Amino acid sequence: MPILGLISLISCDLEKYQLVTDYDLETRFEKSDGKETGTYAEVIDFYSQLAESSSKISLEEFGKTDSGEPLHLAIYSPSEDFDFEKIRDKNSIILINNGIHPGESDGIDATMMLFRDLAGDSIKAPKNTVLATIPIYNVGGALNRNSNSRTNQNGPAEYGFRGNARNYDLNRDFIKADTRNTQSFYKIFHHVKPDIFIDNHVSNGANYQYTLTHLFTQHNKLGGELGTYVNEQIVPQLEDSLMKKDWDVTPYVNVFNKVPDDGFTQFNDLPRYSTGYTSLWNTIGMMIETHMLKPYPKRVKGTYELMRSMVDIAETNRERMKDIRKRASRKYLTDRWYPINFKPDYDNPTKRDFKGYEGEIIASDITGGNRLKYDTQKPFTKEIDYYNNFIAQDTIEIPRAYIIPQGWWQITDLLKLNNINLEPLARDTTLYVETYKIEDFKTRGNAYEGHYMHSETKVSKTMDSVKFRKGDFVVKTFQDGARYLIETLEPEASDSFFNWNFFDTVLQQKEGFSPYVFEDVAKTMLDENPKLKEDFETKKNSDAEFSNSWYNQLDWLHKQSKYYEEAHLRYPIFRMPR
Repeated sequence: MPILGLISLISCDLEKYQLVTDYDLETRFEKSDGKETGTYAEVIDFYSQLAESSSKISLEEFGKTDSGEPLHLAIYSPSEDFDFEKIRDKNSIILINNGIHPGESDGIDATMMLFRDLAGDSIKAPKNTVLATIPIYNVGGALNRNSNSRTNQNGPAEYGFRGNARNYDLNRDFIKADTRNTQSFYKIFHHVKPDIFIDNHVSNGANYQYTLTHLFTQHNKLGGELGTYVNEQIVPQLEDSLMKKDWDVTPYVNVFNKVPDDGFTQFNDLPRYSTGYTSLWNTIGMMIETHMLKPYPKRVKGTYELMRSMVDIAETNRERMKDIRKRASRKYLTDRWYPINFKPDYDNPTKRDFKGYEGEIIASDITGGNRLKYDTQKPFTKEIDYYNNFIAQDTIEIPRAYIIPQGWWQITDLLKLNNINLEPLARDTTLYVETYKIEDFKTRGNAYEGHYMHSETKVSKTMDSVKFRKGDFVVKTFQDGARYLIETLEPEASDSFFNWNFFDTVLQQKEGFSPYVFEDVAKTMLDENPKLKEDFETKKNSDAEFSNSWYNQLDWLHKQSKYYEEAHLRYPIFRMPR
């Protein structure tokens, strides 16, 4: 049944009379000749009508967002079966996210048209690929509609705002989950369990000839056979497919206010970002990044064609892709070590032909300093260095399990939202476990997405007997969420819960001492412990700041005493070694 434009659906009820219903399935983008994008209400209404008009489309609600509105999931299933437990093994599954930054609306419009055209058979439809989409993820931002906040963007006329209803950038929230949006996304993601995840964006860090850029999950970080498969098979297939359709594409141009022809690195999509999060479940993740200076109709059309190419890739690669993903899911169930904190390998670039514009540094008419200016009348194609190979800076020995005291319910709640299996202790138990002490870290001086993040965290390790209570949780790493557990629970990992300030209370010492009383206790300690006295004198002789501070000396002695609290700087998640 064709679905383009206005559709008359004639149906008969049991009493044999006809009901005529018209469906308006022409998007605002099309009605405005590419000048406008739909409002939140119009987009949801479009998918509602599409679901009513086609048995291949379903529209569901999954939880709330910070705006108070629900998060929707639209599904296209060529078999008209929407039970993912039944269709998952026989179909490739793609999850498309739109409007995480609602001012970047290209994907919102392109996905509406893609779903309509697939349902109406006006384009070649896959037989074994199911598409699911979040029509607009940042609902609060979409409701905050304006014409000015995308300072340099070339259309549409109006659009949503980057921050959500509580002014969070949702593409920094996928690990910390401060928002209802993210918590509802978890429900969708673990319900769908996609093979491929696409997040549609618009960006401009430099000027160049391309309308389309792709940002795949960094292949070394994705790891093993799956990372190699994405880098050596999926990426070339996508680029070849678009080239045949006369669409030039390049990797996301990761520069700001400088010319990209000097070379650039692949974007390091940490787990805070959507594709960094989805990679923890061995999903092939990519962002589509169109160039905001290009005309809006061309950007939407390019997004549409890129998604069509990914549908074709998912269809033709179905069996192999699923097999490689299954093997990847087993990898960290048996491996001993897990790599973290990846950095670009500047000694091992990839050479690429790049289509840019000549740029030069000239005097600014405003600041008195220098500015970058591109000349779009001087296009070029030249070979550049693309640094898409990364090296792990650290490795973590994967424990058999983590033990999480039940008092840290904020952590266990997030694990449960991610379908992590937690086993409560049946009785009070003393276990010999590995403990971490926080030795060093740096903290941001400015707020970042509601947090003052830590970085460069260092820990020391000891084995100790620790008493646990009935109801504390044992979390085994031999489960599907192994990568998620390591990335969040290991404090040295870039986006760990520790680095996102979930454990800052252990950084503050709660009990202290009164100097006039502890002086006598300290003297007794030194008199009765020659080794302690030797260490104390050595520190005074080697550390001028220490020797000149009576309080630092007493504090040091207090920390060597039985009175010093064991909770201070002790990371409250414990490890059971293999």
